[in-house]
Amino acid sequence: MSQNLDKPGTHEKIETNNFLMIVLILLVLLVGGLVEIVPLFFQRTTTVAIEGVKPYTGLQLAGRDVYLREGCYNCHSQMIRPLQAETLRYGHHSLAGEFVYDHPFQWGSKRTGPDLHRVGGKYNDEWHRIHLMNPRDVVPESNMPAYAWLDKATIDGEQLAANMRALRRLGVPYSDEEVAKAPADVKGRTEMEATIAYLQSLGLAVK
Repeated sequence: MSQNLDKPGTHEKIETNNFLMIVLILLVLLVGGLVEIVPLFFQRTTTVAIEGVKPYTGLQLAGRDVYLREGCYNCHSQMIRPLQAETLRYGHHSLAGEFVYDHPFQWGSKRTGPDLHRVGGKYNDEWHRIHLMNPRDVVPESNMPAYAWLDKATIDGEQLAANMRALRRLGVPYSDEEVAKAPADVKGRTEMEATIAYLQSLGLAVK
């Protein structure tokens, strides 16, 4: 009996072997992640765009690139959760089918300022321009920094076309014609205009 008690059990072997413990933890995480994530790739609600959702235009896509570059997602989320407090303030909860053309999508980001998922059409272009130039002119309590330089910086059309080709490889249905004319469409347009165009496109498919 004493000999059996002295023998280390399976749990003890795992708990006292750091390498084995790490391997088993990683294995559990891998299996659990696959079980949770893989089925989503085959569900139409997460892989097919809902009615009204279209790929971003060249100008909107350029604005989205500016939005990501400037780190706007660090303060503004784009995911309205299906809770009454959220839907009363921001509108209909977010649907996966609204984000099938977003690479990367903006779900899960921290919310410091208001959620922007359904900001499209809420304010006119001039409001957004003033807000980006000096946020406190329209929202006195705002602690958001100004982005006045966006009104002087112009869009790189060739880089935009390259971005569209990359997105097409990921499944966004941009045609050759759309990619080819993108540089001309945004020629002379500012990053401010592009950012506003992107913001005005958010959440319009579902009201």
